[in-house]
Amino acid sequence: MEKFRWAYVGSGNIAKSTARSITKGKHCVSAVYSRNYEKAKEFAKKQSAKAFRSFDELLEKGEFDAVYIATPHTSHLEYSLKALQAGKPVLCEKPVGVSAEEASLMIKASQDNGAYFCEAMWTWFSDVALGVKKWIDDGRLGEIKSVHIDYAFPGLMMSKNSRVLTPETAGGALLDVGIYPITYCYNLFGYPDKIKCEGVIKNGIDISETVVLSYNGFECTLEMSLSKLKEGCKICGDKGEINIPMFHMARTASLKGEGFKDSIKGKTDYLTEFTRAAEEIREGRTESEYIPQSATLDCLKIIDECRAQMGLVYPFEEK
Repeated sequence: MEKFRWAYVGSGNIAKSTARSITKGKHCVSAVYSRNYEKAKEFAKKQSAKAFRSFDELLEKGEFDAVYIATPHTSHLEYSLKALQAGKPVLCEKPVGVSAEEASLMIKASQDNGAYFCEAMWTWFSDVALGVKKWIDDGRLGEIKSVHIDYAFPGLMMSKNSRVLTPETAGGALLDVGIYPITYCYNLFGYPDKIKCEGVIKNGIDISETVVLSYNGFECTLEMSLSKLKEGCKICGDKGEINIPMFHMARTASLKGEGFKDSIKGKTDYLTEFTRAAEEIREGRTESEYIPQSATLDCLKIIDECRAQMGLVYPFEEK
């Protein structure tokens, strides 16, 4: 089978990282667009791809099978809509937008044009996360009692000009790291009955928050921050507990209970993500079985509620 050809939008760190991973497999980068044409040319040259001066030109003249969007999330809506309206499949980095309203516009464009649209959430293309979900769905933990997820990285140590620390690009902990624990809880337990968020806002962005998602009989407590390095997920039930040390990019998960134990090993990587998305696109799907559009939309609804409770408004949203 011929290699699956990706049109890349963006040529920054995430674009370079994914390209290094996927081009070792049955994929290639065939077209590149970036706002900085010189950077696009440099990236495209390394991939033996063609660089384009405009996104419209790429959509019209580029030779590719799907579009991969790897730009700051404030520009995801613009590029996704253009590609979907042109009938092109889209794999868009997470979060797909800064609000549920933006996500709903992309999903509608996907449905109206019969074009594949999926959030690039590598965690849920992985057999490890899927295996954890099967444990829970199969009742291996019994009745769920509590869930605690930590995810933090020292983003405050980054350059002040970093996208992660800039209000104009919707920087902050919630959209950059919070999307992972929120999506993890949602995929395991669905939409919560109640959402509570307390956070710290500084210089126009949220630098940390504690989010509590309440379900029937238990709570998911999510801690996210830009001020330290910490990650882990612990799910407790009346029959045992699950531990996933690096849950968002897990290679292993363990299940222990009285008189039994089990484990899952696997990869959470870009190659698996892109390969499974490519397979779905070649099958003619418009929606991913791994990352349903309803999940993408609901997780942004949770984030919207967290932002409302904190009073977090980005400059481009102010009236």
